[in-house]
Amino acid sequence: MLAAPKPRLKGAPGEGGIVVVGAGAAGLVAAIFARTMNREVLLIERTTDGGRKILISGGGRCNILPSSLQPERFVTDSPSPLLRGMLRSWPLAAQRAFFEEEVGIPLALEAETGKLFPVSNRARDVRDGLMTLARTRGVEVQTQTTVTGLQATGSPAGSEVSWRIITSRGDFDASSVILATGGLSVPLTGSDGTGLAIARQLGHEIHSTYPALTPLTGSTPLLASLSGISLDMRIRAKWQGRTTESHGGFLFTHFGYSGPSVLDVSHVAVRSHGQRPAAVLRVQWTDRDADTWSRELAATHGLVVSLVARHMPERLAEVLCLEAGLPPDRRGPELRRQERTALVAALTSYELPWKGDEGYKKAEVTGGGVALTDVHPRTLESVRHPGLFMCGEMLDAFGPIGGYNFAWAWATGRAAGLGAAR
Repeated sequence: MLAAPKPRLKGAPGEGGIVVVGAGAAGLVAAIFARTMNREVLLIERTTDGGRKILISGGGRCNILPSSLQPERFVTDSPSPLLRGMLRSWPLAAQRAFFEEEVGIPLALEAETGKLFPVSNRARDVRDGLMTLARTRGVEVQTQTTVTGLQATGSPAGSEVSWRIITSRGDFDASSVILATGGLSVPLTGSDGTGLAIARQLGHEIHSTYPALTPLTGSTPLLASLSGISLDMRIRAKWQGRTTESHGGFLFTHFGYSGPSVLDVSHVAVRSHGQRPAAVLRVQWTDRDADTWSRELAATHGLVVSLVARHMPERLAEVLCLEAGLPPDRRGPELRRQERTALVAALTSYELPWKGDEGYKKAEVTGGGVALTDVHPRTLESVRHPGLFMCGEMLDAFGPIGGYNFAWAWATGRAAGLGAAR
């Protein structure tokens, strides 16, 4: 082990020590599990406190886990079997037991959404609980410290490899490094892509990154007038012959559209932006299909807009009827075949106009990242550099809204921590 150059960080690990870079969801869990074999562990965080994405998640409640994993809903440009194996390396039941029994945070299932939240409904309890457990296990935590580079030292062909960590507060050496710096989403929480830049400099394959789970922008003047209206609906995004579908909450915003259903398909729109053809988004506004609407419209004797408004916000019903070419006073018996066809299409397959997205500033996660083929699937150790591990949002995978991305962070953080410890 090389002697650490001066000045040395407070708490820097000695020979056989492990450095974890990033005190977010994956990094905190990685640091906790890296202590399982009594290795010295130093957790470095660029902000003053760490875990800021945990604090803002779930509207400040922190949706810790989903009630089921559903790997098929995750997105990656890497081989999907690798993603599934990494995701399932720590079963949900074991993750829940970890939080309830070791972190000391009882969880409760929100039945209508299938999400698990702390009983306290306080995201801060999750962040603080993980940080407390890490420190209790003996992890040294160094905040307000930025890692600017890594250099492999020793023999690249043998077990003598170690790492020099270059930081804003001095350089030092360690035997293993876990990069858990996140991606580029919500930069105000400290995510700036540092880990991805370091991984790229070290020769790793980085799949193109993009904002994911982000609101979309653009609408017609009529739709813009619906700002603030929300409802449950189904949305389909089609691009390059593939269709991605989501069901759930939808919100009209001042700039476009948000809500879980939109966020879950936003990556399709984002990746198609600027290309021809771009993604086409189609909305089914209610649970009624085309046949059901056709029968109801044929049977009604009252105002058509009143019938439609029974199943959605009234203002939206008015706009959809207007866009389908119906006058406000059109009654069921007066409905023309062409009008009926246009209205049923607007109700069940409405093409949602969009022009862009709100980017990393509002994105829940980062799409793309380190190719999963560049890490060993069980340990998440780099296939290119022994002693270097990567986990969490840095990796090329993300899931839908609903705790799935925390499940990914917890599972990959644990795998990297155990891999480094062994």
